[in-house]
Amino acid sequence: MAHPHGKYADFEGLREQAVALRRQGYSLRQIRDELQVHNKETLQRLVEGEPPPEWTKRPRAKDDLRERARELRQQGRTYNQIQAELGCSKSSVSLWVRDLPHPEPKCTPEEQRARMNEGLARLHASRDQERQATKLTAAAAVGELSDRELFIAGVALYWAEGAKDKPHRRTEVLQFINSDPNVIRLFLRWLELLEVARDRLTLRVSIHESADVAAAEQFWADVVDVDVSALSKATLKKHNPRTVRKNTGDTYHGCLVIYVRQSADLYRRMEGSWYGIVGAAARRPD
Repeated sequence: MAHPHGKYADFEGLREQAVALRRQGYSLRQIRDELQVHNKETLQRLVEGEPPPEWTKRPRAKDDLRERARELRQQGRTYNQIQAELGCSKSSVSLWVRDLPHPEPKCTPEEQRARMNEGLARLHASRDQERQATKLTAAAAVGELSDRELFIAGVALYWAEGAKDKPHRRTEVLQFINSDPNVIRLFLRWLELLEVARDRLTLRVSIHESADVAAAEQFWADVVDVDVSALSKATLKKHNPRTVRKNTGDTYHGCLVIYVRQSADLYRRMEGSWYGIVGAAARRPD
């Protein structure tokens, strides 16, 4: 009997073979390759009514969560409570338990909020632990830095954050400003590698005039391990009353500006090294 698609004239014969292979535990892909039937619709018709072998069934990763969600729903938990406890989306919870009857409340609204907050706290704590574990693993993977690696890191850091020479404004000098203490420490470590003595540095705090300038200067003096008296006079930024500042409070210390005197040659080396890094990266094989 001719098959409607024309190509597979002996459809019934093919079906007998396909069914036999299916019962032997063949997957659809294996039957396709064995019988050379590449039309998906025809292949499905050949094995119609025959269940797939167990080994081809993918385990559903969320089955355990689904069963637990149903248990919690039957215990009278709300969607929000189930979401908070299981750490899954509310839409998933709804899909899993929507056929169950709406539970009667077993506690007061205050108790419900308390339970939900506890669940959310556990969820946030778990996620924070995962984040911290990932960061610690990544930090440990770096290991020790060679002088070459530190040099390259410092060049990239300076090119991203430091002052740069412009064709319309020739200022070949190393000047760096940042609000992150660790970035400042790394930059100073880079300068040490370049054998730049501390007495060539001018250190100055740049901060909003409404902030605690004295506290900020003490903070940065501690970061770079100098006496406050070694800092130059702070640069105060005028406050625009129409601007709502978010960098306020005890954690705001402004920025530290580091100026390296007599650093034109160092600046040229830094810029040349940066373009060397760019070129080397471009030459890497794909």
